[in-house]
Amino acid sequence: MSLDKLKLQTNQSFLKRLFQRALMALIAVTASMVISTTSFAACGSLTMAEMNWASAELMAHVDKIILEKGYGCDVELVAGATMPTFTSMNEKGQPDVAAELWANAVRDPLKKAVDEGRLHIASPAPITGLGEGWWIPPHTAKKYPQLKTALDIMKRPDLFPHKEDPSKGAFVGCPAGWGCQLANANLFRAFEMEKKGWVLVDPGSAAGLDGSMAKAVERGENWFGYYWSPTAMIGKYNMVKLDFGVPFAGSKNWDGCIVKPEQECSDPKQSTWTHSEVNTVVTDNFKNTAGAEAMEFLQNRTYPGAIMNGMLVYMLEEQAEGSDAAVEFLKQHEDVWTKWVSSAGAEKVKAGI
Repeated sequence: MSLDKLKLQTNQSFLKRLFQRALMALIAVTASMVISTTSFAACGSLTMAEMNWASAELMAHVDKIILEKGYGCDVELVAGATMPTFTSMNEKGQPDVAAELWANAVRDPLKKAVDEGRLHIASPAPITGLGEGWWIPPHTAKKYPQLKTALDIMKRPDLFPHKEDPSKGAFVGCPAGWGCQLANANLFRAFEMEKKGWVLVDPGSAAGLDGSMAKAVERGENWFGYYWSPTAMIGKYNMVKLDFGVPFAGSKNWDGCIVKPEQECSDPKQSTWTHSEVNTVVTDNFKNTAGAEAMEFLQNRTYPGAIMNGMLVYMLEEQAEGSDAAVEFLKQHEDVWTKWVSSAGAEKVKAGI
């Protein structure tokens, strides 16, 4: 065989192998595109409530990024609040997802909607350590270790003097118009706190409530009042939630009296605060069309309370919007959120932020 023929055969063999490799690569890319398109089609377009408080805002934006970058969904955030969002989901099937629905206000109709298959609880506990109740500053708890419960505190009004009448203790309740105002007022009566030397203080507004706590903590003064978690205030000041020192007196007392106006609650019973039920709720359409991976992500997603409070402090101090805070969370807490998603989904999210 001549040298020229040998070179020709060698070149033909090389070109054949090159063509085969190129063809294989093209097939792989095409398959990847088909899989990606199929994933997108499976998830499709969906709407998600962006509730009007910081933790829910953060969660909505984190969900949006993970569902879009990790699973090919097309997510539209819509403004929301507990009652209107639940009503719309229940009656109209929109939005598709409510990441942080505080269910205490809609417990019975939510149960009915779930029983009838219109709505589904994707996660019964999207955040750990949350809840409402009565709190004191950490320096108070440290200085007076014997004050372990609300009942203990009630014996010492002298440690929490009211600004206008120092002979009385100040218990800071909720601003007028808030649902928790009724609960605090009725518990104040149930524990006969006025007879024990206390005054129920109306802080006037959310800013007034926050300001009263912040001023007391920053001055090293004692403070006793209502608040809830997760919030920036609890995270920033490391407030201590009190055990009430009594058991929960039952839903009949709570739902039928404690949360009602005084004229409808003539005989309130002493009780610990009701369990705060918070769910991630999805519509039946989302469950059936978004795809198993998207649903599994929401089922797996749980924020540790301490990390959520830390993120809320970040949002407060940096004046960060939910979208910016979501990116910060994803970058700083990979050890948390990568447990919620598949390894492939996690890599896509990391590449997309």
